Amino acid sequence: MKNTTTVPDPASSTVRGGTAPHLIALFVVNAISQYAGASLAVRAFGAMPAAGVAWIRVLTGAVVLGAWRRPWREVRGQTAVTLLLLAAFGIALAAMNLTFYLAIQRLPLGTTVAIEFIGPILVAAIGARGPRNLAALAIAIAGVATLSRISVSGSPLGVVWALAAGLLWALYIVLAHQVARRGLGTTGLAAAMAVGVVAIAPLAAAPALESAGHGGVMLLAVGAGLLSSAVPYALDQVLLRRLSRGAFALLLSLLPATATVMGLVLLRQIPQPLEILGIGLVVAAVVLRTPDEAPTG
Repeated sequence: MKNTTTVPDPASSTVRGGTAPHLIALFVVNAISQYAGASLAVRAFGAMPAAGVAWIRVLTGAVVLGAWRRPWREVRGQTAVTLLLLAAFGIALAAMNLTFYLAIQRLPLGTTVAIEFIGPILVAAIGARGPRNLAALAIAIAGVATLSRISVSGSPLGVVWALAAGLLWALYIVLAHQVARRGLGTTGLAAAMAVGVVAIAPLAAAPALESAGHGGVMLLAVGAGLLSSAVPYALDQVLLRRLSRGAFALLLSLLPATATVMGLVLLRQIPQPLEILGIGLVVAAVVLRTPDEAPTG
């Protein structure tokens, strides 16, 4: 039986051209949970490779959401096109997690998040036209370039992984929006995460299983999965049903500052002046960008 949940009008979730307070509150919860989980993952890297932690994260999210939503009951009634969409969504999601963890293993959390935000800012810019939005995109690119230039001297590979995570994040936003618009919501997310577990298993399962005997690191990895996957992705689906793709990307773009603060508080990662400048440019691009209230997909 197919999900027949209706999609609310995105305009009903905006206030005077902005975003309703309750949606902003959900994003605050999303941000705190997501980067608290990332901080746990960084602590786990000493005893488990980043790829293994990423796989445990996706596996934890898949188990929790699968037990909650039982997606197999819904998936059986979907069309081939929808099943392909869910598969692509799951692969993009798992690959995004994997590349992000490979990046934060080498770069500070706030810097990594700001670099990868080139993805969602591109999605937001494509969803709206005009000189103001083009200027915002240019400022964001300048911010990412500043951070990349700083980070290349320390870890060129970290920058590559962060940029890859950004492109996959853009793809995640587009596919997640389509999943939400089809009324699949968290059920579709649960099915997609199960696909993601299998998709990255050849690259990431072995490192995770080799470290399975270390109880402490497994707890950290599972905690990262709960805080960074199960909670935020479920909230993403709630928000995507009420926001256009561009508006969702815009709100997501407010997260670099959150990641920087969480990295400072939880990991003692103190940003350098140029890093603060780069992150500030990314945030300024978000503030400059014109709000997009109209559905884009």
